[in-house]
Amino acid sequence: MKKHILCLGDSNTHGYCADPKDCADGGIRFNENERWTCLLQKLLGDEYLVTEEGLSGRTTVFVDPLHESMDALSVAYPILKSHEFIDLLIIMLGTNDTKDRLGMNAACIGLGMERLVRKCMSVDCWGGKDPNILIVSPPPIGDELNDPCMGIHCAEKSRELAHYYKLKADLLGCHFMDAAGCEFNQIDYMHLSKKGHAQLAERFAALIPQIL
Repeated sequence: MKKHILCLGDSNTHGYCADPKDCADGGIRFNENERWTCLLQKLLGDEYLVTEEGLSGRTTVFVDPLHESMDALSVAYPILKSHEFIDLLIIMLGTNDTKDRLGMNAACIGLGMERLVRKCMSVDCWGGKDPNILIVSPPPIGDELNDPCMGIHCAEKSRELAHYYKLKADLLGCHFMDAAGCEFNQIDYMHLSKKGHAQLAERFAALIPQIL
């Protein structure tokens, strides 16, 4: 049986491409040779199964008043059960939680991550083993972001997430990784570039054999 890694995330896990010139197919989603999840599968090899669960706009626990079913908390049970058994759950969320319309600061987003992780731990999807969860602080949004739907404070809040996520990882007995430094595109400054996807895959590939 392969070691099953489930990647729960938002648009940067789904593979959204804000710059069509950066994507081989010229579309709005990086293809299977470009997305970090697919690159991670290749780097880890046949002993692993890497599964994507990315949704653009997804938050940890906060309900978005403009779009339905965006919080991971409300769908965590069916998602995890549909992919059982899980050997490692990677959660990379928080970028969308910084939207001004949700009214959350970085500390509250950290609490949201804690609540989501506790929910995931409670789901019977671990094959009789202890839950194995990697909390990832997403790359912080660039100050150049100009998106009225995101708001004016999201970049600042996103820079603070790593601090609070590390505290929650220590509290919950989870692994932690800070994805800061993985390259964003130069259009919206909050979605990974093709290079950024490759950088993120390499970081995961170096860490995962140590924790799984």
